[in-house]
Amino acid sequence: MPGNPSVKLLIWSGHQRLKIIKFCLIHGTDMSVREAAQDDISLLDASVVGAEKHFLPAYFDVHGCAPQMICARIQRFNHPCQQLSILMRPEPLFPLYTPMHSLAGVGPKLQELIARVADGENVVDLMWVLPTGIVDRRARPQIIHAVPGKIATITVRVDDHIKPHSSRLPYKIRVSDDTAAMILVFFNGREDYLRKVLPEGETRIISGLVEDYQGVAQMTHPDHVLTEDELADMPLVEPTYPLTTGLTSKVMLKAVRGAVAKAPELSEWLDPAWLDRHGWASWRTALLAAHAPEEETDLLATAPVRMRLAYDELLANQLALAMMRAHMRRQSGRAFEGTGKIKKKITAALPYNLTGSQEVAVAEIERDLVSDQRMLRMLQGDVGSGKTVVALLAMAHAVEAGAQAAIMAPTEILARQHLATIEPLAKAAGLKVALLTGRDKGEGREAILAGLASGEIHMVIGTHALFQEGVEFKDLGFAVIDEQHRFGVHQRLALGAKGKGVDVLVMTATPIPRTLTLTAYGDMDVSRLTEKPAGRKPVKTAAIPLGRMEEVIEAVRREIARRGQIYWVCPLVEESEVIDAAAAEDRFADLKDVFGETVGLVHGRMKGPEKDAVMADFKSGKIKVLVATTVIEVGVDVAQANVMVIEHAERFGLAQLHQLRGRVGRGSEEGTCLLLYQGPLGETAKARIKILRETDDGFRIAEEDLRLRGAGELLGTKQSGLPQFRIADLEVHGELLAAARDDAALILHKDPELASARGKALRTLLYLFGRDEAVRYLKSG
Repeated sequence: MPGNPSVKLLIWSGHQRLKIIKFCLIHGTDMSVREAAQDDISLLDASVVGAEKHFLPAYFDVHGCAPQMICARIQRFNHPCQQLSILMRPEPLFPLYTPMHSLAGVGPKLQELIARVADGENVVDLMWVLPTGIVDRRARPQIIHAVPGKIATITVRVDDHIKPHSSRLPYKIRVSDDTAAMILVFFNGREDYLRKVLPEGETRIISGLVEDYQGVAQMTHPDHVLTEDELADMPLVEPTYPLTTGLTSKVMLKAVRGAVAKAPELSEWLDPAWLDRHGWASWRTALLAAHAPEEETDLLATAPVRMRLAYDELLANQLALAMMRAHMRRQSGRAFEGTGKIKKKITAALPYNLTGSQEVAVAEIERDLVSDQRMLRMLQGDVGSGKTVVALLAMAHAVEAGAQAAIMAPTEILARQHLATIEPLAKAAGLKVALLTGRDKGEGREAILAGLASGEIHMVIGTHALFQEGVEFKDLGFAVIDEQHRFGVHQRLALGAKGKGVDVLVMTATPIPRTLTLTAYGDMDVSRLTEKPAGRKPVKTAAIPLGRMEEVIEAVRREIARRGQIYWVCPLVEESEVIDAAAAEDRFADLKDVFGETVGLVHGRMKGPEKDAVMADFKSGKIKVLVATTVIEVGVDVAQANVMVIEHAERFGLAQLHQLRGRVGRGSEEGTCLLLYQGPLGETAKARIKILRETDDGFRIAEEDLRLRGAGELLGTKQSGLPQFRIADLEVHGELLAAARDDAALILHKDPELASARGKALRTLLYLFGRDEAVRYLKSG
């Protein structure tokens, strides 16, 4: 099995039949033969008929088929089938990883609605949806003292029913107490039902929102109508949850209660002293309490039960990252030794001197390269800080030691930009560079593949095509992944697996706040480029309302007259390339009417050759105004383009605005960025524009963006490299994150295999928060 990338196994399903499950493995090296651990479950025992009934909910998640890779091994038995032993979730968690429609009252259609809110379809996903408010029914006023706009529970006499003359009018019931009268209103009310639950002359207890209608107290559709004997069954405080169209509060509440009821008692994974210090309850007690708030203060992120749950989530995150890092360090690496001759040739060919922070970053990377441990380092650098040159010098070091190097970019535009920067410098040093993208076909592609396989090509720049089947290297030793947040972890691993002991450098032009660096990239060492090349001038930034569009058009006309070029970025409509492209096409048509053929258009839905042609015309100066979506956010470098117009700037995040602004002012002249906004601006949008005008420090902007928007939307869209926390709020729980990082490091120092009682409980924690993949690093070497 280790050498076979596609294995078929017979699995007993628990329903008296055999299923064939195909494990699609990218790398046979992910399979390891070892002794069965206590948390392994053996499938297809010697007697198929006696197979355990719990096999059905087992999760066979494998690289290439699902994001959670699990180590497996084959053992031969007397039975003609083979036994598969798989690391899987502990049995107490099985009920949590069943679909929501297994809950009472939740069918497939309701599951679709609830899944939108829960961001997942399993019971466990629903458990993490915490209340956002409460309905407090503890107020028991008389009618005359009931406050409009507040929930009240009132004892009343039913006086009479007022049947409407038309079915379009509401059914009304007059009730009263010793102080005043009140009207109960029911739309589409059935008379027989209402007379049954509210019989005239009887006393009832009603609970709901009190309203004032022309001076008379009113309650529309009371939430509860009870007899005095039933009052004890009414919850006095009920939590409220986020909803979506078609989903009612009552249905959501019932579903969440059903999910929380499945929460098992689990062994404690937190240190007893740490629990005592904070006065935290056990995990299950905290979860139940979080879903049963009594006061508004119980809804705060700083409430003790929520702090406990947030710490659990952060600890799972930090422990998984620490395990990944330990796994990387256990793997044998390669020491790349060189004389520095190629590096000197490249440096001599540069039209400028390296900045101090570039020299520091190169030295840090080279220290990793000469070590026999595998490198996993992040290079953070603001727009225009010179990351590509640092990467090239590092790649040259590996090539000089006899290996090949690759750089993977998320888009073809960015890959070609890297080629334009790297190729002339590499040529000056006698190195052969190639570009490989998904567009390459036929003889050209075959020639590149042959050059990589023979080692004739020293460096290759490409897109996702680099890690596809059929791309083989003679000796890949160093891989650079640009704009890491646009790639998943598996893509990073897939490229690294193209060689033996590959050192990995990931780069990002989006400065990342420290707290987010810890949560997303805690398994990496970090180098930062904090300087910009000498002579680079700050970009003037102005905010202009969209109502002054004619003035902006005139400014563009003046810039064209002085032989300048302009980017015009269209609004971020939503996370949809189709709609964003349509917005760009509309603006392109408007500007073309004014400026004619000097206007070009580029967006993500255009084919590669079309985009290349437009970008070539823009670089040559044939196109003066380039209308674009955020496809030009990174990697586009046209020195003559000194004006950036961003339409509907209020729809973008700070970091994204900063990235776009960084496309101008890259030559000798000062750049200008015009932020067009639709007023009136909210407080957050005002704060964004104010910060952008005050500073061009990307790291400060990133911290402010995190503060204003939260981690989930830091980069404007959901990015695969960033964790989506269900409970933890990085702004509120920053101190807990640091503590979780220290705790994870101490845990693995004392118990690297998580074999102790606490270690086994921590394994359960990892599975609970979906960090299944981390568990395989314990024994996979």
